[in-house]
Amino acid sequence: MNPAASPVPRRVVAVSPHLDDAAFSAGGFLAGLAAAGADVLLLTVYTATVPDPRGFALACQLDKGLDADVDYMALRRAEDAAAVGALGVRGRHLPLAEAPHRGYTSAAALFGDVVAGDEDQPEVVAEHVRAVLEEEFGDGSGGVDLLLGPQALGDHVDHRHVRDAVDLLRAGRDLPVSRWADTPYLLRPGAQEPRGAARPPTAGELDAKVAACAAYATQLGFQFDGVAAMGEALRATPEFFEPVG
Repeated sequence: MNPAASPVPRRVVAVSPHLDDAAFSAGGFLAGLAAAGADVLLLTVYTATVPDPRGFALACQLDKGLDADVDYMALRRAEDAAAVGALGVRGRHLPLAEAPHRGYTSAAALFGDVVAGDEDQPEVVAEHVRAVLEEEFGDGSGGVDLLLGPQALGDHVDHRHVRDAVDLLRAGRDLPVSRWADTPYLLRPGAQEPRGAARPPTAGELDAKVAACAAYATQLGFQFDGVAAMGEALRATPEFFEPVG
C-alpha cells in the first residue's frame, strides 16, 4: 500500500529523530495530509537540553556560531515550533538527549557502531512514544492510521535507533507503518538508494515545506549551505516512502 494513496488517513504520527528530520524528509506529505483534514502529530525524539555541554556536544553548537552559554536545544525547539506551524501540523518533543550527549565523541562516531550503554535506545524510544500514543489517543495506538519514521539512510545512530523503535511499535501494536527516505542524506554523494515510491510534493505542499524548513535557521548552513540552497534542493527532490506494512 502506498502511504500517499487515498483515502487520507485520519490520524498520522511522524516520529522524527531530530528537530528538522521529518520536515526535511517528509514535510510536503505531512503538509498535504494536514491540509486534507488529517490530524498529524510530529513527534521529535531527541530534543532534551543538557546543561553545561562539553567536548563534541559543545562543538556541535560552537561550529554553528552559537556561544557556549546558549541553550542550543531550547533554540532548536523554538525553531521546530515555527516549522510545525508552517506545515499545519501539531508538534511534541520527547525528553531524550542527542547522541553527542550519550557517549558519541566525534562526527565519525555518529555513523559508526553503537557505543556501550546505548544499546537499549530503541526500547527507550519506543516506550516514550507508546506513552505519547496512550496520552494522545487512549490505548497505545488509538486508531492511528499511519505511523511514519525514518529509513535511516546515511546511518546516523539516532536515525537507526528511531527506525528500530518504530519496528518495535509496529510489532507490539500492529500499527500501519511507512518510512521516509532521509533528506539531506539522500542528497549526499554516494548516498544509499531510497526505498519505496517517489512522491513529488505538489506546489502548495512544497511552499509549506520550504517555509517550514527555513525555520530551522541553525541547521541550514551546515546541512544545505544556506536557505536559498535549501529551497532549491528540496524543490528539486521528491519524497520517498516505503509501502505501508
